[in-house]
Amino acid sequence: MAGGAPTTGRVVEHVGSRGPDPTWGPLFTAGAWSALVYVLLVLLPVALVFAAPLPPTEGAALLEYIAAHKVVYLTELVCFVGLAVPAVVVFCALAVALTGVNKSIAAIGGLFGISSEVIALALGSSPQSLHGGLVVLSNAYQTAGGDADRAALRGAAEALIAATNAVSWAGILTAAAILLLSWLMRQAASFGPVVGVIGMVAGAVGIVAEALRPMIGPGYMLYGLLLPVWFALVGWKLLHLEPEGTS
Repeated sequence: MAGGAPTTGRVVEHVGSRGPDPTWGPLFTAGAWSALVYVLLVLLPVALVFAAPLPPTEGAALLEYIAAHKVVYLTELVCFVGLAVPAVVVFCALAVALTGVNKSIAAIGGLFGISSEVIALALGSSPQSLHGGLVVLSNAYQTAGGDADRAALRGAAEALIAATNAVSWAGILTAAAILLLSWLMRQAASFGPVVGVIGMVAGAVGIVAEALRPMIGPGYMLYGLLLPVWFALVGWKLLHLEPEGTS
């Protein structure tokens, strides 16, 4: 019995410190580059804030805004909805990379992350007030012939805006996935505690921020800043993962 305890300790240390299966190398590389694409898709709309103000949240004003800034609006819509595609690859790569720490938690975290991004793609919208249907309504609003037609279009726009800017369960699932996977990163030598702690903070802040988004206003920016930082760090770690048996 006395000789058994040290052996157990060595086994636990090996499980936490071993590298990932090298056969998954292409997935990790894809995850790393997808993380870079995600960061770029976040930064581009942020840069566009200097070209045009944020979209308003009132029907008539938003329809006029889209007509005046259509290129900016469509770019923001494509970026904020489209970033779900590289995020799916990142979450898949992370779930596989962290199975050596805890297969169950890695699977749950990966499932949360992938399902959240699929939901986001299916919705095709993103706060603030970004929805493809609003572009169609804006075009119709500009050519509407009478007050009744314009009033109907304003009402339709208000309904889409309310649905788009409401609490997003997809966003809450994304934050929960970041929290779970980052908790495992703290125990994985391939990622380290720094990325894990940043991710746990981002995930915890994100759950609150997404749940209270309609009420916190600019306070959401804290989570908005943490997200690209976490994805950038994760991408760097995925790009430099050491396969099992090389360390």
